[in-house]
Amino acid sequence: MADLSINFAGIKAPNPFWLASAPPTNSGYQIMKAFDAGWGGAVWKTLGVPVINVSSRYGAIHYRDTRMAGFNNIELITDRPLADNLKEIEEVKKYFPNHAVIASLMVESKAEWHQIIKDVENAGADGIELNFGCPHGMCERGMGSAVGQEPDVLKTIVEWVMEVAQIPVITKLTPNISNIIDPGLAAVRGGSDAISLINTFKSIVGIDLDTYAPHPVVDGKGTNGGYCGPAVKPIALEMVKELAKHPEIKDTPISGIGGIETWRDAVEYILLGAESVQVCTAVMHYGFGIIREIKSGLEQFMADKGYQSIYDFKGKALPNVTEWKHLNLKYKVVAKIDESKCVGCQLCYIACDDGAHQAIKISEDNGHRIPQIIDENCVGCNLCSLVCPVENCITMERRDPATSYVSWEDRTQQNRIPTTFNDELAGGGHHYVPSVEDALKHRSKK
Repeated sequence: MADLSINFAGIKAPNPFWLASAPPTNSGYQIMKAFDAGWGGAVWKTLGVPVINVSSRYGAIHYRDTRMAGFNNIELITDRPLADNLKEIEEVKKYFPNHAVIASLMVESKAEWHQIIKDVENAGADGIELNFGCPHGMCERGMGSAVGQEPDVLKTIVEWVMEVAQIPVITKLTPNISNIIDPGLAAVRGGSDAISLINTFKSIVGIDLDTYAPHPVVDGKGTNGGYCGPAVKPIALEMVKELAKHPEIKDTPISGIGGIETWRDAVEYILLGAESVQVCTAVMHYGFGIIREIKSGLEQFMADKGYQSIYDFKGKALPNVTEWKHLNLKYKVVAKIDESKCVGCQLCYIACDDGAHQAIKISEDNGHRIPQIIDENCVGCNLCSLVCPVENCITMERRDPATSYVSWEDRTQQNRIPTTFNDELAGGGHHYVPSVEDALKHRSKK
């Protein structure tokens, strides 16, 4: 049977699934429930000088039938006394000594950092996470993302922490920055034992059309919040990949965060170099019980692939992530429609004709308007297969001989790239484009 246990920078846990520092980890009660349900670790809601939070606190992007495709919050760090949190950390560790309890911290001065680190260590925390990511409220006070966006400041604070920390230190990065490598390097050079990312994106999820205030509305006003949930996962995966491939960062353990809801999501993070994953929005949406499906899904994946531990496939996708200039320009795929599965919605035709490369026509054979691929016009963009509502009705077939490889970099070295505005070497000059007048033919049918 697959072994899901991990040793993350010295923090041991029965599985890689941790709760992220957020409302689900606001109390020992919640974390004990989570551990009992099967979660392997939890990052306590950020501790510091307690705040006063507002009401309301959350907003969301609902996309068609999907609730909370994106989630926004303006809640700050803990509003509970430090003493209460420390007592509960101690209690949780008594009941669950083999589960990972990480204390997320956010304070200002060097003296405060030193003191609170000693406090959480004495309470029995297994590790520390430095919250340099919060993009609302706390950053206005010079903390959170205000630190994460200044690599020199970040490095200095990490160094303060490493002066006294006796347990592993994780530095949590903000995605609200142009190059995630900069704070990543600062964390590593400051001595951090590990990195976690991403924190939330600075955002406004919508405007109330009656009050004209951003959601969530607080007495007729609003503010930017932190955006998370399934919508941010692609950006988070890219940032995890960037750190995992960097020569100076790649050996530093990474905890992946952002839009994780299923076992597949978790596997993707691990394939790109993460050793643990942290979940927040999915738990706020569905509860702690989702861990049963996530764990069993990972176990089945590992059994199917013959993996004994997550370290067997950690980073396995990284060699396949390259720069665009290295991609094979000779690779050719063409769409194929399975007419037996087609429901005649014509979404593929509309999408291709209006939004892509006019490579689908409508046949009226036998009175049926069935889309057909114009092979010589198809550039293999995949759009039709993505918009089709029927699984595997439209697939992409490889048509090149699979023996040739030429990249943009190769052609550059061979002086075979376009260099003028009307260069014959350009790709767009060699595939079909309808005439301008063809756009008006529909007029005659009215």
